[in-house]
Amino acid sequence: MPLAASALREPPRRRATGRPAAAALVCAAVISGCVASPGSSSGEPAPTTRAEAPQRTTAPSPAPPPPSASPDPSGWNARPDSVAAVGDSITRAFDACGALADCPEASWATGSDTRVNSLALRLLGTAGAAERSWNLARSGARVADLPGQMARAAEHRPGLVTVTAGANDACRPAPALMTPVADFRASFASALARLWEASPSTRVYVTSVPDLKRLWATGRDNAAGRRVWALGVCASMLTDPLDTGPAAERRRSAVRERVVAYNEVLKEVCVRDERCRHDGGAVFDHPFGAAQLSPWDWFHPSLEGQARLADIAYRNVTAARPPA
Repeated sequence: MPLAASALREPPRRRATGRPAAAALVCAAVISGCVASPGSSSGEPAPTTRAEAPQRTTAPSPAPPPPSASPDPSGWNARPDSVAAVGDSITRAFDACGALADCPEASWATGSDTRVNSLALRLLGTAGAAERSWNLARSGARVADLPGQMARAAEHRPGLVTVTAGANDACRPAPALMTPVADFRASFASALARLWEASPSTRVYVTSVPDLKRLWATGRDNAAGRRVWALGVCASMLTDPLDTGPAAERRRSAVRERVVAYNEVLKEVCVRDERCRHDGGAVFDHPFGAAQLSPWDWFHPSLEGQARLADIAYRNVTAARPPA
């Protein structure tokens, strides 16, 4: 799903056809995977263009309960008055609306598309989300980019920051290049410290990294998907998707084990502070079906997949108690 690419040059704009062959041609521009779209080296979200975004057909979300600027006695605030999002291409809704482009209006965290019904829309309403939500994620970002993103989030003094990162750390050209677990821990802890140093009252919601091996199992029998993956999508997991020999299985298992380790770090570091809430593994456990994967790369969340992420987030953010 969901993510890794090296620094890329802005691709030529093209009009999407929705056909698998076109998707494969577009994804040829991606180096390490269609997980990430081109981003700036500074970490700022890169401007991208979408190809023929679907038209909205549903009514806006109903007005939510009034937000609260003060947390409840447990230290959590289930009704924040503003939302900032940091992370990678999942939060930028890369490939959700068209080929090789971010689609932030479809983001599960801060998007305005009512078909997704983002966390910000549910918490703040249409007007509130437009005025008091910020998508600071960058496609291609890894956990080492989080401290800088958190510093930018802190400038807004948001009531809540959502964090989705880690898939790009596992989706590398080869398993040997995956981010070491100790480095992953240090970067994530530094990101939280950076945020709370500048904005101590901000609450943080952290999602788990998706199960990349389950994504492989979902898409491996799709011939068009395999053609796109062959161009370098999450090569550590998706190279030679039909190979079930011992070496290929060891490679995929190594990537999955690293994702599990990243998720353990995210939870361990988060739950040390009552201002942080982890999803309890909900995103990792979610069985993304074919309809919830982008038809452009068979890896990132589609509009429906983004909507499911928003469901999970809203349930966990507004719950009286954190997930187990």
